[in-house]
Amino acid sequence: MTSGSSHSGFPRLLLKASTSLAVALALLYTGQLLSQTPPAQPSSFEVASVRASPANHGYTSISPSGSERFTATAASLKLLIELAFGLDGNQVTGKFGWLDSTYYDIQAKPPTNQGLTYEELRPFLQNLLATRFHLVAHRETRYVSGYSLVVAKGGPKLTAAKEASTGGYILNDGIKIPGASIKTLASMLATPAGRPVIDKTGLTGTYNMDLKYAPEGSPDSDLPSMFAALQEQLGLKLEPQKDVPITVLVVDDVDKVPTPN
Repeated sequence: MTSGSSHSGFPRLLLKASTSLAVALALLYTGQLLSQTPPAQPSSFEVASVRASPANHGYTSISPSGSERFTATAASLKLLIELAFGLDGNQVTGKFGWLDSTYYDIQAKPPTNQGLTYEELRPFLQNLLATRFHLVAHRETRYVSGYSLVVAKGGPKLTAAKEASTGGYILNDGIKIPGASIKTLASMLATPAGRPVIDKTGLTGTYNMDLKYAPEGSPDSDLPSMFAALQEQLGLKLEPQKDVPITVLVVDDVDKVPTPN
């Protein structure tokens, strides 16, 4: 079967003489259904301003999930890639050493007046990175040293959640997750642990988790270390593990200077 130009909304089909009328009609009906498939939703911002951050930029800030506009102040390109692809810092790699030391200010409006979650923003950010920074990347599975999250002696100390949320928060002195899986916790623990974490607890529920630990570089804090807090407060612990499989995004090419606004 070979398809040609369309006529009256149907593709022109060259059929063997032995093809039955019923099959031909079925093929035409299928073509009609395909022609009536609704167009894909737009994945580009309605308007976007991308500028290099000034030399004396302050702290990095990102608009909250659910905002009607996406804004980023003093955000490294590596952080923007992490947001765009739902990755953490251990999962972005490549030959460009400046990815986490060059910062940008972004103001962008999606083609909707409704607030979008970070997950919903990902295709928009991916499109922006591709069109403004000419990002080219591919995914690979690699095996690295990390941690296994397991149940500590005495059992878990977890509070079941009534409903699931869209995510949690990594704070300077802890992690707060209002209703999520242990797999989500493991993923978020990778940031303070500095290595990937794989869930091996066997726990399948949804939990409210509020982990409080001493900020990094604060030896005088009254809070316990992240490793001790995890065991004391949640009844879980991290054990070193070799060959933790992680999916990494390898940056093949990217421009340091974005295209003009």
